Amino acid sequence: MYIGVDCGTQSTKVVVVDVERGAILAEASRPHSLIEDDHGRREQDPGEWISALRGALGEALGSVGIDPMAIRAIGVSGQQHGLVALDDKGEPVYPAKLWCDTETAAHNAALVERLGGEAGCLDKLGLVLQTGYTASKLAWLREREPQAYRRIESLLLPHDYLNFWLTGERVTEAGDASGTGYFDTRARAWREDVFAAIAPELDPDRVLPRLIEASEPAGTLRPALARELGLSSDVLVSSGGGDNMLGAIGTGNITPGLVTMSLGTSGTVCAYSPAPVIADSAMVANFCSSTGGWLPLICTMNVTSATTRVRELFGLDLETFGERIASASVGAEGVTVLPFFNGERVPMLPEASASFLGLSGANVTQANLCRAVMEGATFGLRYGLDLFGSLTEGASQIRLIGGGAKSPVWRQMVADVTATPVICPEVTDAAALGAALQAAWCHQHAHGVTLEALCTRLVHLDAASVAEPDAGATAAYREVYARYHRALAERHGLAP
Repeated sequence: MYIGVDCGTQSTKVVVVDVERGAILAEASRPHSLIEDDHGRREQDPGEWISALRGALGEALGSVGIDPMAIRAIGVSGQQHGLVALDDKGEPVYPAKLWCDTETAAHNAALVERLGGEAGCLDKLGLVLQTGYTASKLAWLREREPQAYRRIESLLLPHDYLNFWLTGERVTEAGDASGTGYFDTRARAWREDVFAAIAPELDPDRVLPRLIEASEPAGTLRPALARELGLSSDVLVSSGGGDNMLGAIGTGNITPGLVTMSLGTSGTVCAYSPAPVIADSAMVANFCSSTGGWLPLICTMNVTSATTRVRELFGLDLETFGERIASASVGAEGVTVLPFFNGERVPMLPEASASFLGLSGANVTQANLCRAVMEGATFGLRYGLDLFGSLTEGASQIRLIGGGAKSPVWRQMVADVTATPVICPEVTDAAALGAALQAAWCHQHAHGVTLEALCTRLVHLDAASVAEPDAGATAAYREVYARYHRALAERHGLAP
């Protein structure tokens, strides 16, 4: 049996997987709180992740039929880009700044300029720095919290930090390291000259984690922790990775030809590539995968985080929210929402705020506002999908994951907006499953077991979730999506 952990923005989830039976035996989760303000600050206390992991792991292992001593390995997925800076005792010097933190937008712009603009970034890193990557967070900490900065002995990402707590080892792998902004995604190596431009006082050999291959273990479970949890002392902890990379594994997106789209707090679109990719747009990130390949990816910052704000504003539960959306027509009778409550990464508008446009006395209804915010979040993902160009042309299917994927009305909307059939894996919280699959691969690959074979055994598609594009709705959305582009041009000066 294997354990998969996904430490996201809102919660930490744990699954226990029996690979031989091809079954998930137990699931549990615990929530996190968020530190935020009106200036784009989004932070968390890393101690909350450990508390949540302890609680969720204890609940899952306590489930009927689980023998803790049968656990062979643990895999950890973590929200990408978060800056976890530790002192010489392994304690955080400052709360972790998260992927959705836009307080560092000015620092990111300055770094891009210092590296020679977009061309310089592509040359040095294989991608263009964006607000949200770890690099600008470190530059911000250096300028704004110099006392904390001077205490830094280690720089980790969220999943690295949980691996450190589990094993005592400071390691990382290329997938999650891709999103730091000081990692060459083509050479799969730290870019020390870029790191020096960000944090000249810090020695990269001392503060950066050791790079390991995706199939390598981060280490074994600390003996004291193994005893506390009732686990064997030889339980491996796999390399783990970012939530997008492990989510791709959890949907079986480890070979060319598939598209994974996530409707989570944020939204992502990714497609596997066996070689590095330099896309036409700087917004497509040439990330490495957590399988040894590459995972070109775009990320939008306002998906369920945006729909939840409107849903809670009206005091609606999820079922009623879905009913309101289904009762409104395509295009919400002219209401357009640019749902940039957290700023936005794609399109690249880190300092933007949300806009509700086209309102009139006739169309200001609860149903239209609910539908328009969901359409706005979906259009952002379509905008990103369009940026892939030939990378995703002719995709026969979108595999949809994340909390929003549980909504039938949202699945249909994605199918209609993208004109592509949609299907969900049976496990829509795919990052935790992907982490468990990677853990099994790490434990068994020496015996010839491939990740492809494990995905075939464990990644099951839910036939009941299929949404085929409706020809009439798809045609109607062409004009509504064009209206979204016109709104971007009028409000933010982006070419339609």
